[in-house]
Amino acid sequence: MFNKTADPTMAPSKPSGSNANKSVLASDLKIVGEVTSAGSIEILGEVDGNLTAHGLIVGAEGRVSGTVRAETVEVKGRLDGKISTEGLTLRAAAHVAADVTYSTVVIENGATIEGNFTLRKA
Repeated sequence: MFNKTADPTMAPSKPSGSNANKSVLASDLKIVGEVTSAGSIEILGEVDGNLTAHGLIVGAEGRVSGTVRAETVEVKGRLDGKISTEGLTLRAAAHVAADVTYSTVVIENGATIEGNFTLRKA
């Protein structure tokens, strides 16, 4: 009785709660080169190269080797290289060998870290 037809000129709306801004790189994937995303990236496989994203999660089996630039970085697996971030979280199983520039850092008991830490100046 009160039906409204959709305007065909309007862009479709994104469903609420969608993962439209998160990319997941599967465990069977290996990337050599540069990875860039305006959203978040979860690495379950391997990345050998530079990575720039809004957020980064390195999964338990994930491995990143290179320079990482992200607002937030959470490591459960292995990360080697350089990290520039506002917030770094190293989970208990993390293995990190990196020079880190950060604003905040959380290191869980059991995480392994080797490298230099530099506090970002405000």
